[in-house]
Amino acid sequence: MSFAYSPVTIAAIATAPGRGGVGVIRVSGQNLLPFAQAISGGKIPKPRYATYSDFYAADGSAIDNGLLLYFPGPNSFTGEDVIELQGHGGPVVMKMLLARCVELGARLAEPGEFTKRAFLNDKLDLAQAESVADLIDASSETAAKSALKSLKGAFSHEIHVLVDELINLRMLVEATLDFPEEDIDFLEAANARGKLAGLQAQVAKVLGTARQGALLREGMHVVLVGPPNVGKSSLMNALAGDDIAIVTDIAGTTRDTVREEIVIDGVPLHIIDTAGLRDTDDVVEKIGIERTWAAVEKADLALVLIDHREGLTAEMQTLIAQLPTRLPRLFVYNKIDLTSEAAGLSMEDGHASVRLSAKSGEGVDLLRQQLLAQVGWHGAEEGLFLARERHLEALREGLQRLVEAELVYEQSELMAEALRLAQDALSRITGEFTPDDLLGVIFSRFCIGK
Repeated sequence: MSFAYSPVTIAAIATAPGRGGVGVIRVSGQNLLPFAQAISGGKIPKPRYATYSDFYAADGSAIDNGLLLYFPGPNSFTGEDVIELQGHGGPVVMKMLLARCVELGARLAEPGEFTKRAFLNDKLDLAQAESVADLIDASSETAAKSALKSLKGAFSHEIHVLVDELINLRMLVEATLDFPEEDIDFLEAANARGKLAGLQAQVAKVLGTARQGALLREGMHVVLVGPPNVGKSSLMNALAGDDIAIVTDIAGTTRDTVREEIVIDGVPLHIIDTAGLRDTDDVVEKIGIERTWAAVEKADLALVLIDHREGLTAEMQTLIAQLPTRLPRLFVYNKIDLTSEAAGLSMEDGHASVRLSAKSGEGVDLLRQQLLAQVGWHGAEEGLFLARERHLEALREGLQRLVEAELVYEQSELMAEALRLAQDALSRITGEFTPDDLLGVIFSRFCIGK
């Protein structure tokens, strides 16, 4: 069968790599009904119904058999014609079937290209498109539920409400510029100053919720630092609830960074156990210590472990002084099982200190609570949506521009410009005002086939 075929048609394996009971090939483009007929041996699939069929090679031999689904545009995920071939999930047969799609004129899809087309065809806004990847990558049940809320438009709705109110406020300001001679104070009559203050409060509220959503998505990188044999590996195992790191009484057992992700109240914490910091002639241990400092530079929080029996020694004070000044730290006094001290919480030079026993587990739950407090987690609130750093940047810029508008309230032209910039910043979140190069970066981080 021969037919005219669009060069913009794309195809990809949509299921995860490896063997599985079912594998899916996804195809998107224009006028794909002839494509479906070619691969199914002439069958005409009914839109949005599963058609059982063999999938044929060019010479008429069967590559596989399974279900063919045909979704004519614009009523499809991408807004174009979409075909899904659901066959057996073996890597070889999937590659053969994908090769056949390419032979029929499709090209291999780039990462995130299906979702990008959905965005470009107005099936999703940019925040919803990003939530597709967030839902796939969710590391906790709370994160998955919040990503689904974003996908269904919860975050986008918040932004659209803000933008609509901004537009109304801009109309009032523009009216003062268009009719300067009229004996009407449009801003005063419409309580523009009150509207501006209310808008600032709304943006600040959404920003606060977005910060919580960003914690769910990004989590926090926590590095365990301290001298050798202070119990860093034991504490990591206690937090993870598993024997992740090797524990011995020999100083310098941990010679490299060990990473583990744990989830506390839905928030992912990336815990990094590091080599004990000390002077050493051991070449391998020196490399581990260098990697420790590299991990410290990238961390969001340092858990400073101290042997409760020894207290804050001169050696520990020297180590603490070497930590980056911008890095928050939480002091952990370990090994209270070897003393008569009870588990508890106190403050030390403005920093929280937790007394615990990594070996017995006493006080570990208290540490978990403090870890959440350090990142400002308020709990899984109703309506929480996932957010990314670019969303936070846009909201912060939008809020800053609204503050600037208040400062130049008596100068209508400057106020109008500040409000315009505020709208541009917020509109970047949903993609109504987004540079093309930013779109390329966003969708390149998606998995292929999505």
